Amino acid sequence: MSVLITLITFVIMLVILVVAHELGHFITAKARGVTVLEFGIGFPPRIWGIKRGGTIYSINALPLGGFVKLAGEEDPRVEGSLAGKGYGTRILVLSAGSLMNLLLPLILFSVAFMLPHNIITAPVTIETVAVGSPAEATGMKVGDTILSINGKTINNIADVQRLTLLHLGQQITVEVKHQDGTSEFIKIVPRWKPPAGQGAMGIVTRSGENPVITRVSEPFWRAVPLGFQECVETLILFKNEIVRWIIGATTPQVTGPVGMAELTGEVVKAGISPLMEFAAFISINLGIINLLPLPALDGGRIAFVFLEMIRGGRRISPRIEGLVHLIGFLLLITLILIVTYGDIINIVTTGSAIP
Repeated sequence: MSVLITLITFVIMLVILVVAHELGHFITAKARGVTVLEFGIGFPPRIWGIKRGGTIYSINALPLGGFVKLAGEEDPRVEGSLAGKGYGTRILVLSAGSLMNLLLPLILFSVAFMLPHNIITAPVTIETVAVGSPAEATGMKVGDTILSINGKTINNIADVQRLTLLHLGQQITVEVKHQDGTSEFIKIVPRWKPPAGQGAMGIVTRSGENPVITRVSEPFWRAVPLGFQECVETLILFKNEIVRWIIGATTPQVTGPVGMAELTGEVVKAGISPLMEFAAFISINLGIINLLPLPALDGGRIAFVFLEMIRGGRRISPRIEGLVHLIGFLLLITLILIVTYGDIINIVTTGSAIP
C-alpha cells in the first residue's frame, strides 16, 4: 500500500508541476495571439477531448505531465504561428513555462509554512576542529555549542549546513557558547573547496540527545515573506552547488524518475508540509533546467530566437531547427533511460535508488 501511495503522490506532484509549466506557455500564447492547437494533461493516446475557441483540451492516457501544442513553433508560414511573431513575443511565450515553475514555489513554500509542521530542536555541538581550518584560526573549540549564524537561531545540524552553504566565500557571524558558559560572536568565511572531510568551516558537529519536537504553523502575513525568502535562498543554494561542481568541490548526484519517486515516498512520511517544500524544490529545478540552451528544451528554442536576432533576422530553416530539436529530444530520452537504469541497478545492489 505504501508503494502505491508513493507512486500516486509522485505522479500527482509531477502532473501539477508540468501542467503549471505548460499553463505558462498556454496563457502567454493566448494573450499574444499565438494559436494553441491543444492543451493536454498527460501524454497520448487521448482518452477524452473537447474543442473550445480553436483549442483542444484533452485528457491523455500516460499520466506523466502535460503539453501545449502551438501552431508553427518553427515555421512562420503557418497561420497564427509562434515563429511568425516578433522576438519579444516568442521569447516571452517560450520562457513563460519556466517562469511559472519559478513562481509556483512561492505559493508552495508559503502554504508549507502555514500548514502545521515539525521543528526539531537539538543543541549543535562542535565535535572536532580541523587543523589549519578557518574554524581553528578564529578560535572555535571542541565542545562549543553553535547558537546562531548571522542572527538566525540554530535549531539543529541541518540549519548549520544550510546557512553555511548559503554563504560560501562570504564572511558570516557565528555565535557560539563555550563550555565555561560564556558566549562569543566569531566571524568566519566558509570555504568553497575545503580539504576532504573538513567541511566549509573546518568543523564536524554532533546533535544533542533527546531532541525537542515543536509543532508550529505560521499566519498568512508571515508565511508569504518566509516563502519568498525560501525561494531566494533555494536559488542561491542551486547556484552555489553549480559553482561547486565547476571547481571540483563536489560531484553531481544524478537521480532519475525512480529515484525521485523514492525520495517522494520518504518525504510523504514526514507530512504534507515537507511534501510541499519538496515539490517547490523540484519546480525550481524544472524551471532552471528548462531554460538551459539545449535542443528540445525551452532554452534551446530561445537560443534559436537569439541566433536569428544575431543573424539580422535571417532564420534557420524550420526543417533544420525541427531536426535539431528532435535529435535533442531523443538524446534527452536516452539520458533519462540511462539514469533510470542506474536507479534500478542501485536498488538491486544497495536497496535504494538514491545515490
